[in-house]
Amino acid sequence: HFVTRRQAAATTPGTPMATEKARQLLARLAATPDAAVPNLPFLHRALLLPLLSAASAASALLRLPVILSSSPLRSRRTLPVPVISVGNLTWGGNGKTPMVDFLARRFHAMGVSPLILTRGYAGGDESKMLRRRLADTSTKIGVGANRAAVGSSMLQKYGHVDPCDAFCREKLACNRVASGKSAKIGVAILDDGMQHRSLLRDVEIVMVNGLTPWGNTHFIPRGPMREPLSALTRADIVVIHHADLACEAQLETIARTVQDSGTTCSVFFSKLAPSHIFEVHQPLQRLSLNVLDGMIVLCVSAIGCPDAFIHTVREIGPLNVDRLDFSDHHFFNDYDLELIQERVRQLVDQHNKQTVVLVTEKDYDRDPDFLRMLGLKVWVLSSSLQIMPLKEQGEDELLRKLKDIITATRHVVQP
Repeated sequence: HFVTRRQAAATTPGTPMATEKARQLLARLAATPDAAVPNLPFLHRALLLPLLSAASAASALLRLPVILSSSPLRSRRTLPVPVISVGNLTWGGNGKTPMVDFLARRFHAMGVSPLILTRGYAGGDESKMLRRRLADTSTKIGVGANRAAVGSSMLQKYGHVDPCDAFCREKLACNRVASGKSAKIGVAILDDGMQHRSLLRDVEIVMVNGLTPWGNTHFIPRGPMREPLSALTRADIVVIHHADLACEAQLETIARTVQDSGTTCSVFFSKLAPSHIFEVHQPLQRLSLNVLDGMIVLCVSAIGCPDAFIHTVREIGPLNVDRLDFSDHHFFNDYDLELIQERVRQLVDQHNKQTVVLVTEKDYDRDPDFLRMLGLKVWVLSSSLQIMPLKEQGEDELLRKLKDIITATRHVVQP
């Protein structure tokens, strides 16, 4: 009965399961290089022509905001505080949100209260995660598609600090006293801001996935590209994420591609470092990573780069790791609940050991109630972005570069 019900759901158009199957198929096709197309099933190959046509139209539409923003007839909004944009050229798994979290914490530690501006895409799982993770800092979070308007409203509500006061080296130590939630805003961080061209920014940070930097180089929906590689010329800083999972030759190739695009930006390298685990019913607890020793783990995720999640879990060292991958930003439903429970039963029968379901923070914050309803042991892996000290470009150099650009663009006079 269970299998029949799931099979029917998977083939009935409009059901959540059928919709998810379609999204997963599109994601696989978008990751397929041209050389592998002949190996695809006939029906999958038949989908490529309309996808290529849609990609051609999408490339023009995706470039339109850039063209309009450069027009002298179109004014771009400014904010009275420095704006740092964190964005990418490809969809999903590039580390934008972890980088936003990293920057917010570092600015808070400097005594500069940050404002994060995010559009709240796909139910706002990323904004929910940032709000939870940064609750102990002076960070404010504004959610809305019109980030210039949201930013202006938040600045009016909380007030702002003059850049000369916020970023003058002599005053940074004094700023640290302003660490509460009521602190005036000193910097704005634009989450997923590269294509949001209506708001002027002081610094453009572009995140690149070190595992699949440009995918198959096609535009959405045939591939993952949101803009051509030539858009890298707008970048001040490029950060190659998941650099710990890529070989040195791959990192060299990516860095060379960045340089060949014509940009003169600095290149840094980052990774996601796991810190602890918490149970879905007790999000404030901090379990050591070694609680996974000897465990059977089912990794369940709906994120942009599940391979990186799986690699991290395997490095921690559980006895066995299985996986269930869903499309990025997927909202779990009753059919998923049954699928997860059935997979856990199979793993328990196979290994004769208790199995734990492990999810990412993004999956937890998207719908914690669903995970609590599973009736299983569900743990959450907490991780933070770290700048890797490669090629003499570490965290100190990144923060120094940010401050140098901001002080130059905002004409901050240093003593």
